[in-house]
Amino acid sequence: MLKSFKGFLMRGDIVTVAVALIIALAFSTLIKAFTDFVINPIVTRFQGGSSVGLGWQLGKSGNVATYLNVGQFISAVIYFIIFMAVVFFLIVLPYKSYQQRRGVSVFKEDGPEKTCPACLSEDLPKAASKCKYCGTDQPSPGATTAGASM
Repeated sequence: MLKSFKGFLMRGDIVTVAVALIIALAFSTLIKAFTDFVINPIVTRFQGGSSVGLGWQLGKSGNVATYLNVGQFISAVIYFIIFMAVVFFLIVLPYKSYQQRRGVSVFKEDGPEKTCPACLSEDLPKAASKCKYCGTDQPSPGATTAGASM
């Protein structure tokens, strides 16, 4: 039982995911510091004066629990975008190119799609012979319809 557990842990997929998670957590800390100490002061400055942040006080003045802090939300959105860009450009793209060199296709992009003339669903694969929604026969990819020439 322990031998099979060790085999499971030593699979390439598990090790790759573990390393990617560790790298992502390290980048998360770095990006969190960037948003806290660079983006937040810039966003807060837009409020002007000696405000707590960019937002509105909904309750008693000075009560942090009733302060609607839009600046923190904007900062979180910026954090998310930066974090996802870092993960994509520093983890996903290099992993994808590494796997392509090994002959393995990962993170496949969606193929071309066509529209069903009967129900107008737009996500049918080009090679589909029947619509997956209404079941009507689909023209072959090379065929043209009479209505398409108008």
